[in-house]
Amino acid sequence: MVHIDNLTPGMVLSRNVCDRSGRMLLPAGAELTDKHFSIFRMWGVLEVEVAGDAIIDDDEATPPLSQEIDPALLAHARAEMERLFIYNDPEHPAIKELMRICTERRATRAA
Repeated sequence: MVHIDNLTPGMVLSRNVCDRSGRMLLPAGAELTDKHFSIFRMWGVLEVEVAGDAIIDDDEATPPLSQEIDPALLAHARAEMERLFIYNDPEHPAIKELMRICTERRATRAA
């Protein structure tokens, strides 16, 4: 599984890409282009499976938060986002991505 921020044009899908309702967006074996990345974002697809050497470890599947952010500010921002998103499923891909983005932005603005 590769996060869409880590995809590059030319990678090949090893599995069909479907939206949350199960509708197929792109079949296995398709070569990815920049246009596909926009489509994935539009339909809420955050990760896809790619073939070959492009497979990334699960720890690297989501893009890391900016390295320049002070860890204390980052921890404070993460705690604040957990409080704001308390009624959401933190393991849902869309919520997970939204919390990641909000945490980074909050910590960056506090810096």
